[in-house]
Amino acid sequence: QVQLVESGGGLVQPGGSLRLSCAASGRIFSVAAMGWYRQAPGQQRELVATITTTGSTNYADSIKGRFTISRDNAKNTVYLQMNSLKPEDTAVYYCYARVSVVSTYRFADYWGQGTQVTVSS
Repeated sequence: QVQLVESGGGLVQPGGSLRLSCAASGRIFSVAAMGWYRQAPGQQRELVATITTTGSTNYADSIKGRFTISRDNAKNTVYLQMNSLKPEDTAVYYCYARVSVVSTYRFADYWGQGTQVTVSS
């Protein structure tokens, strides 16, 4: 009932920047928290950043000062601006949203399909 579509991943050199986008669509009644997680090869998925509907944010220590999360509530879209990228930021980045749907009005967690970010020279 809900789809999250990510875009903006790719290959970038160390020190470079990328901007990820994720749009939620479907039979949405409301969207609560949104965010980004990432998973590097052989590692567990980890939190990158989250943002509430009022704009309160939470960041992983490893990316503080380099990444910025934002959202457009009217478009049900969340963004991740990534600056000063490092090779250790290489991972598949997954969009997350807590959404209530029109049919039940109950909240559930939804995930995007993932987008690859590779930081390499």
